[in-house]
Order: sequence, then structure tokens, then C-alpha cells
Amino acid sequence: MISEEQFQHEIALIIKNAIREDIGDGDHSSLACIPKTATGKAKLLVKDQGIIAGVTFAEQVFAYVDPSLRIEKIINDGDKVEYGDIVFYVEGNSQSILKAERLVLNAMQRMSAIATKTNHYVNLLLGTDTKILDTRKTTPGIRALEKWAVKIGGGENHRFALYDMIMLKDNHIDFAGGISGAIAKTKAYLKSTDRDLKIIVEARNIKEVKEILAAGGVYRILLDNFNFGDTQLAVNIIGDKCLTESSGGINEQTIRKYAECGVNYISSGALTHSVSNMDLSLKAV
Repeated sequence: MISEEQFQHEIALIIKNAIREDIGDGDHSSLACIPKTATGKAKLLVKDQGIIAGVTFAEQVFAYVDPSLRIEKIINDGDKVEYGDIVFYVEGNSQSILKAERLVLNAMQRMSAIATKTNHYVNLLLGTDTKILDTRKTTPGIRALEKWAVKIGGGENHRFALYDMIMLKDNHIDFAGGISGAIAKTKAYLKSTDRDLKIIVEARNIKEVKEILAAGGVYRILLDNFNFGDTQLAVNIIGDKCLTESSGGINEQTIRKYAECGVNYISSGALTHSVSNMDLSLKAV
């Protein structure tokens, strides 16, 4: 995964671009009717239930818009919330609060939905040794926020992007002329470029699992669209030679059974691409 410094750089870019997109040459609605020196106070109100996420991000947004704004946190990232809960108060320049409002709400509503869904999947896996992973099926431009939300919900992050881990999927394998060739070329590439990146290889059947193991040097094998029986067989064959990951059409009805096959990880794109935003409001008090 990327470093904390890289991650914070991504967050800073998101804030900068989102504020640029939303404000342009000015928040003319506020400029038209609210005095420049007016001050006020607002609360972040929950109108839903689940796991709250994005509180720290909201603090960063308010600080970017106006460092003089004051935040009083009541509820922290990762806490359970119910209808009527107040997450935080923000106080200071009224125009500044309104400039930050939409970005804070948009981000927190989506992040909280992702954290809530992730937490649900984590709970479904309780008692097993399997961990839930996200994927790269994220909203372009705000991947860092969505992967942050997965962590807040108790899940783990897969690779961040194409540059921080090698993942040989079906198309890579087919374009490279097969599993053995793809893995051999990957090892040579890493050596020639002096890169230390972990290698994950996707297997479509038991035959390919055996080919991957024969090639060696792989960090994790992704069992793609395997049924329960073949998953169990693959886990038995792989043993402790490398880690295992199940993916492909796994949902809340089937996730527990895949975990009970003994895989180390289950990855789910649904954590980030199929959620309904949590209902939140920023209201003046």
C-alpha cells in the first residue's frame, strides 16, 4: 500500500480540487446576503443509522477553507450513530462554514455508507480468520476517501492503484501468453527496474492454481469466481505456500461460507460501488 505521506497528499488534492470545482470565483449566494464579518454555528445532524465516517476529513476541509473555524467533536470516525445524533459543531465565519458545507456533506454521506456496509461484512466474518478487502472499483478522483472509509468500517485496503502492487489478472495472463510467462516476465521486470512489489495472480480454475504455485514467488493467489468446493480444494492445495483471496460475485448470503473454506481474504467491489449515502445534514444553530 501507499505510505501515509502519499495518502495525505491524495486527500489534500481531493480537497483542493473539490473546493475549486464548487466555489469557482466565489460563493455568490453567501456573498450576496451574508455580511463578510458575520459569524455563526452549525451542527452535523444524523438522519439515518450506521457507522459514521469522514469526521477527520471534515476537520481538514474546514481547516483548508478557514483555519479560524472551530470544531467541537461529539462523535468520532468509526462510531455507531442513530437518527438525531449530533456528530460535531462548527463555529466561526458564516461564509466559511457555507463554503465548506457541501464538500463535507457529500464526502461524509458517502464515506459513512461505505463504512457501514464494510462493518456489516466484517460482522458477517466474525469467528473466522478471513479479512474483507476493497478493490479499485472506486469513484474516480475520490479513491482515497472511499478506501479510508473501508478502513474506518473495519475492513482492509487492497492495493491503492496500479503502481503499488502487481496484480496479474486474466487479461494480463492471456496477453502475456499464459501464467508461467506472465509471472516470469513480471519477476524480470521487477528485477530490471529495482522495484520491490508484491505479486498477486488471478486463477480461474484449479489447473491455474497449480501453474501459479509451480512458477513460485507469488504473494497471494486470487481465486476468481470459484464455487465453494473448488475454493476449499484450492485452499488445501495452496496450504501455506502463499496467501489466498476469494472474489467474484460474493455477497452477504455467501461470504461466510467462502470464509469457512479457509481463505485469508475476500475482496468485494460492492463495498465502494454499491452503497446508498447516509442521510446527514449541516444545520445552523
